[in-house]
Amino acid sequence: MTDRSPLAPAAFPELPPIAGVTARVARARYKNWDRCDLTYVELAEGTAVAGVTTQSKCPSPEVEWCRDAIPLGSARALVVNAGNANAFTGHRGRAAVEAIAAKVANHLDCQPSDIFISSTGVIGVPLPVDKAEAGLEAAFTAAPCGWEDAAATIGTTDTYAKGAHASAMIGGTRVELVGIIKGSGMIAPDMATMLGYIFTDAAIDPTLLQQMLSAANRQTFSCITVDSDTSTSDTVLAFATGKAGNAPLTSMEDAGADAFAAALGDLCRQLAHLVVRDGEGATKFVEITVEGAESDASAHRIALSIANSPLVKTAIAGEDANWGRVVAAIGKAGEPADRDKLSIRFGATQVASRGLAVEGYDEAPVAAHLKGQDILIGVDLGLGEGRATVWTCDLTHGYISINADYRS
Repeated sequence: MTDRSPLAPAAFPELPPIAGVTARVARARYKNWDRCDLTYVELAEGTAVAGVTTQSKCPSPEVEWCRDAIPLGSARALVVNAGNANAFTGHRGRAAVEAIAAKVANHLDCQPSDIFISSTGVIGVPLPVDKAEAGLEAAFTAAPCGWEDAAATIGTTDTYAKGAHASAMIGGTRVELVGIIKGSGMIAPDMATMLGYIFTDAAIDPTLLQQMLSAANRQTFSCITVDSDTSTSDTVLAFATGKAGNAPLTSMEDAGADAFAAALGDLCRQLAHLVVRDGEGATKFVEITVEGAESDASAHRIALSIANSPLVKTAIAGEDANWGRVVAAIGKAGEPADRDKLSIRFGATQVASRGLAVEGYDEAPVAAHLKGQDILIGVDLGLGEGRATVWTCDLTHGYISINADYRS
C-alpha cells in the first residue's frame, strides 16, 4: 500500500469473529509484488447470500458468475483475487473463473455455484489459472487470519485496510455484522462502486437479506463517488451463516427485522465512507446534501452532478469558496431547478439565497471551514420535498499521479 490517506482512521477497528466464517490469505503472485493477493473465506454449510453488482455493460466474468449464483441463495466460500481484474478477457477469463470455482467446490465437496469469486486490478489481462490454483492450494492449508489481513489482501491502490462492525438484537439474541471493503479509484455510484463483503452470524432468509442489502445499497454505496468512473468488477456480497441461533428472519414483519436492517444500513454507510476517505489523492471528505427538489431521485442526480464536477472538486482541494461552480453543476444536471429559488451553504454559512449572493456575507468562516478535512455543502432548490445526500472527495494532483502510472 502507498502512503496512508490523511483522511484514514487512526487504526483498523477491533472486529469480532463471525461464527461459521474462516478467512485465509495467500500469495498467488498475480503481480510482481511481495504481498498476499488471494483471499479465501470458507463459510459454514447453510450460509445464505445476497449481493449487488456493477451496472457496467462491460462486466468481468466474475461479476457474471456472481449474478448467476446470487439468486440460488447459498454460499460455501468466497475467493478474491487482487492485482488482476480478469475483465475484458473473453473465454480465457471465463475459463479461469470456472476453474477456481471447480477447485474450491471439489475441496469443500459442494456445488461450484456455492463459490463466489471477485477479481480486482488491471483490466484486459487474463487471470493466470496456474497462479490462481497454486494460490488456492496455499490458502487451503494456511492458518486462519484476522479481519485486517483479509481486508489488506483484497486491496489494490488502497492506502489502508478498511473494516467496520455493527450489531443488532433479534428477539433476545445479539447478532454481529462485520464488513471489509476495498476501493480508492474508479468509484462511481452505479453499484457497487468497489468490492465489499459483509459477514453476519444472523439466521435470515436469502430473499429477505437481498431486499435489505439492496435497500442499504441505495442509501450508501450508490451515494458515493470519487471520480465518476464505474468499475467493471464492482460487487458487494452479504453472507449470513445462521450460527447466532436467533429465530430465523423471513420477512420485515418478524421481530428484530427492523433492527437488523438498521444495523446493515449502518455497516454499509461506514464502509462507503471509508472508501471515499481513501479516494485516490484525496485530502478532504465532502458531504453534499440537496433538498427542496421535486423528488428524491431528482435530488440524488443533482447531488451527484455537484459531487462529480471537476471544478467543484478542485475548488475544494484549493480551499476556494467558489460557490458559482456549485450553481453550474446544478444547472447542468438536467433536473428541474429555478435559479431564483436556489440557496447554497458551505458548512453553516449561507452564501447564496433565492438566486442571489447573500448581501454582505462574510467569507472568512467559509474559508475556515474549507481548510478542514470534513466539508459540508448544502443546496435548497425551493421546489418540493425531495432530498438526497451523497459523499465525495476533492480532486488533487495525487489522483493524476496514481492513475498515470497505474499499470507500471
